[in-house]
Amino acid sequence: MRDFAVPVGRLLLALIFIMSGINKIMGWPGVVGAVEAKGLPIPMLFGAGAILLELGGGLLVAIGYKARFGAAALIVFTVITTLLFHNYWGFEGAERQMQMIAFMKNLSITGGLFLILAYGAGPMSVDGEDDEWG
Repeated sequence: MRDFAVPVGRLLLALIFIMSGINKIMGWPGVVGAVEAKGLPIPMLFGAGAILLELGGGLLVAIGYKARFGAAALIVFTVITTLLFHNYWGFEGAERQMQMIAFMKNLSITGGLFLILAYGAGPMSVDGEDDEWG
């Protein structure tokens, strides 16, 4: 079961980042606008960085090549974006509930990324059972 479950889990975990990176490319003006709305400096740079981290980290985790590095990058990205963009405590009513769901979803995803960080890519990965950082 492990030989099936681990690569499928790795792919499913990475898919949200890969799809989000693709969607950011397709909706570039909205990405820049969202970064601007949060008051972050250099919105084009932050938007491009988000795409790079989501697509790059997502693909590394999905195929199991330097998956620990990809997971670490995605952990940093997810924690930062969760705090900046899903700050449910700053909302009221239905929007607060939606942001809390997104916040908790991102915490769960971060937990899965920590498992990749701790145990490596596992079976059916480019790096093999126990990939290393280097």
